[in-house]
Amino acid sequence: MSLPFPSRRLRFVHYHRWAGVTLIELLIVVVVIGILASIAVPSYQEYTRRANRAEAKAILLENAQFLERNYTVTNRYDLAPGGGAIALPFTTSPKPGGGAARYNIAGAYGAAPAQTFTLTATRAGTMAGDACGDFTLTQTGEQNLVNNTLGVADCWGR
Repeated sequence: MSLPFPSRRLRFVHYHRWAGVTLIELLIVVVVIGILASIAVPSYQEYTRRANRAEAKAILLENAQFLERNYTVTNRYDLAPGGGAIALPFTTSPKPGGGAARYNIAGAYGAAPAQTFTLTATRAGTMAGDACGDFTLTQTGEQNLVNNTLGVADCWGR
């Protein structure tokens, strides 16, 4: 036994509703987006600062390796094999072609004969106010910070 099929009139009854978004719904969406942005933006900024620091540290290490290779030839850190003053291969971070400088790299050498060096990555551009300060690296591998508010382990270790 089958049930009677509902009449056409009952099948096509539509309720008239307003289509669209209410002001309350819109405000809820705006609040949710605001909360997500307030969490995501600082996290992203810290991530980019850490990436910039890592790049500067890598360039310091590359320059240190360059100076060590030079030292094996000249027995000095401040002279090139031809006898002239040595020039660091990379003096900014990022390397040339990588955008605006975030760190300026410089070397300081001990008194003649230069048996010591200290490489320094000084903050510049968008990193000027960074809490890690300026990175230093010596010929003994000592890693340090200058003008910093965070500790060496927080900045060199991350």
